[in-house]
Amino acid sequence: QVQLVESGGGLVQPGGSLRLSCAASGRLLSIYNMGWYRQTPGKERELVARKTSSGSTNYADSVKGRFTISRDNAKNTVYLQMNDLKPEDTDVYYCNADLSTTGGYRRLYWGQGTQVTVSS
Repeated sequence: QVQLVESGGGLVQPGGSLRLSCAASGRLLSIYNMGWYRQTPGKERELVARKTSSGSTNYADSVKGRFTISRDNAKNTVYLQMNDLKPEDTDVYYCNADLSTTGGYRRLYWGQGTQVTVSS
């Protein structure tokens, strides 16, 4: 059994900052890519940022220069530092991890989602 547990969402004023965390636990063998997506009800889930096990990163154009993804491989945790937040960043944020388990399975796992609301 594998779990991804997110934390750090909340309400923040425009221009403010939040830091999201996502920790993977369970029968982990290897974690490959880890990333963050966001979704507005009625719309498709979209990539926010992704970081591979080798350290390369991808960002959505809308967050470049404002958001930073990082990983602590020793803690099986991925972070998303979000600065200069805008109302259009309001969404439910999901972390995901492409990983393999001790049972020999490799697939994509998702967290439960954390709400980020940017409003004055």
